[in-house]
Amino acid sequence: MSARAEQQGGPGPWATFVESPLAVKAILAGVVINRLGAFLGIFLVLYLTARGYSAGHAAFALGAYGFGGVAGVVVGGALANRLGARNATVLSMTGSAFLLVLVYYVHSYPLIIGSVVLVGLFQTIYRPASAALLSELTSDDRQVMIFGIWRLGLNIGTTLCPQLGFGLYRLGGHGYGMLFWGEAAVAVGYAVLAFLTLPGKAAAEGIPPAEDVPMAEDAPSAEPVEAGTGPPAPKESYLTVLRDTRFTLFLVGALANGIIYAQYLSTLPLDITRAHVGVFWYSLAVSINSIVVIVVELPLTRFTQRLPVKLTVGAGFALIGLGEAGYGLPLGAAVIMIGTLVWTLGEVIGGPAFFAYPGLAAPPRLKARYIGSFQLMFTAGTAIGPVIGGLLFQQLGHGVWPVVAVFGIVSTVFGVVGVRSVQPPTASRQPDPEPVSEGV
Repeated sequence: MSARAEQQGGPGPWATFVESPLAVKAILAGVVINRLGAFLGIFLVLYLTARGYSAGHAAFALGAYGFGGVAGVVVGGALANRLGARNATVLSMTGSAFLLVLVYYVHSYPLIIGSVVLVGLFQTIYRPASAALLSELTSDDRQVMIFGIWRLGLNIGTTLCPQLGFGLYRLGGHGYGMLFWGEAAVAVGYAVLAFLTLPGKAAAEGIPPAEDVPMAEDAPSAEPVEAGTGPPAPKESYLTVLRDTRFTLFLVGALANGIIYAQYLSTLPLDITRAHVGVFWYSLAVSINSIVVIVVELPLTRFTQRLPVKLTVGAGFALIGLGEAGYGLPLGAAVIMIGTLVWTLGEVIGGPAFFAYPGLAAPPRLKARYIGSFQLMFTAGTAIGPVIGGLLFQQLGHGVWPVVAVFGIVSTVFGVVGVRSVQPPTASRQPDPEPVSEGV
């Protein structure tokens, strides 16, 4: 790609990846590895029912696993600057590997619940520190693209994980032992990769920002210190994040967006069953969403990364809300497909900027807290979304979708108001100078 073409559209995905530091490449590879081996969340219910537990016990265990994941994000955000990305990842992966094997071998239901909570917790401890390092090592003009690549790895791993897990299930003689040992092995492999490639805490603290970011107009300022004691540093606290009013509004929008996003996996199947629509159309819609996100998002991000983040996040939130609310029309194959395509468009337009924004908005020392707060709210939204949708569906039936539309309006308004007018700077690479003809 010529420098002139790159300037027009912004850095492309391949150039962004190739020119990234080794630690960034390791984090991007790690998200694929980690999601490829994320078998527990997919097969936990099947595993527990196969062991003779009721569907209610199995569902509660899955909820406990999700709760552990939310708690892990909080803990990880609090420990991110103390541990650094390398130590946080090694602790997260080795701890979860041990606990995964424990889940398989314990027989008491309370011990199983305790184990899955801890597995969920340890599996997500590394995320805030890892995302903060990814942001710190990437120049501002490439933040949206690098998180687009991160999302690509996440989606590829998530798409292939069920097939890989089923292969291990069959390889293990239709038993679940290889699934647990396989996920533990993947976690240990990622821990080794992180130990060999990510900078240690001391080295990471010495890495200057890839590009200076002007402090946003209402971001929390550094605490005053006495003269001669060194540069001021903001206190590392979630309360400091909440004092950033604009970012707190963005967090509310992220929570509402997570609740909406979860409905296609939870409430839509219930409504399809009630309406006696063929399950084929639901399966096709989910597959099309995965294909479009994987194939279209990165090429489109090359152009959307040059737009103001407020615009792309707002458009993404609005389209996701509109597409999910569209299921409220008389349900049939066409409504399912069109609604899914609309909110998928919102996902590919807004997703990379949505995930990149916390790192762009945060003061340097608070990146992990800002990113951890965002991950907490979005993860909490996707966790409670099925519960909220299920309860509303029981009361309203097909009338649940206008309520989803209200959530869509809330997410869009809070997202637009909460996102500052951040526009990634122009790419640092400049176009080649025009050749000068001699002798004219």
